[in-house]
Amino acid sequence: MDVKEAIKKRRAYRSLVPVDIDDEIVASLAESARLFCSCFNNQPWRYVFVRDREILQKMHEALSRGNEWARAASLIIAVFSKPELDCLIRERKYYLFDTGMATAAMILRATELGLVAHPIAGFSPKKTKEILNIPEEMEVIALVIVGRHSTTINPLLSEKQAEAERERPERIPQARFAFRNRYEGDS
Repeated sequence: MDVKEAIKKRRAYRSLVPVDIDDEIVASLAESARLFCSCFNNQPWRYVFVRDREILQKMHEALSRGNEWARAASLIIAVFSKPELDCLIRERKYYLFDTGMATAAMILRATELGLVAHPIAGFSPKKTKEILNIPEEMEVIALVIVGRHSTTINPLLSEKQAEAERERPERIPQARFAFRNRYEGDS
């Protein structure tokens, strides 16, 4: 699968079935992040790959309402960093950009492996830190929910979520975000 195909195939499905996540898969996902670019090669990203059943269950406590579907995850990846791990150029939050890029590479690798890797913002960073022993000074940026796509729609989903399972949500046209030579404003 080439990059263009992985980008087209990637979907944030919420209907998941269990899949065996072994050390080889975790290493492959981590390697995809490790090889990605970052400011001065600082590699500010940090990940905890959770696949132990007991810890996965504890992570359910960190999920926000509306993300109950994520309890079907075979793997949850906590994505975190802090500003001091990357370039510090005035008020820029470059560690977020670099960590996001590396995480996108990992999500595309998961897609290539036939997995769903769905990043979410609906969780408690505080609970996540407590459960996973992440230091207080770190910022938990996202969780990535990993599993295998189920063709049966999860009954926990809202109608809007279920509709997004059946058909890819519409993407905004390029003209709204890709400008030539200068910014033309949001329309």
